[in-house]
Amino acid sequence: MSSIKLDAFDLKILAAIQNEGRITKLALAERVGLSPTPCWMRLKKLEDAGIVRGYGARLDMRLVTPLTAVMVEVTLGSHRHVDFERFERVVREAPQVVACWALGGGVDYILKIVARDIDAYQRLIDGWLEREIGIARYFTYIVTRTVKEEPEPPVSMLMGACEER
Repeated sequence: MSSIKLDAFDLKILAAIQNEGRITKLALAERVGLSPTPCWMRLKKLEDAGIVRGYGARLDMRLVTPLTAVMVEVTLGSHRHVDFERFERVVREAPQVVACWALGGGVDYILKIVARDIDAYQRLIDGWLEREIGIARYFTYIVTRTVKEEPEPPVSMLMGACEER
């Protein structure tokens, strides 16, 4: 992954679209202090570099349907490359898994799973165990209340670190 050099205008663009994904190109240019064409070219550069991965609405699905969030610690029985690949392939294919982190230390993975209810979550895990995808043990933690959940850190928090590069 190559690193792209960001300046103050790039960071302002990122901060603006992070907070207002539906901002017009003209309003974005005015917000960051550029004319529309250079602003658009910078945004396109950020998209092409993969920094801007896409645009979408943040939904609160709990207002639409009941959901249960579950955090799961997973330890695999074997630690060969093929074992990690097999497990990760199954995780990527499961729409219920909304996040998965590979860890160093005593646990191999932490997953965030969202299911309609505990029974649906358990059916998912039971299916994985039946498929023998390498899970040696797992621990389930039911999320009882969301205190804070942000998809990414705010660009404004990172601005100083990027400007120092």
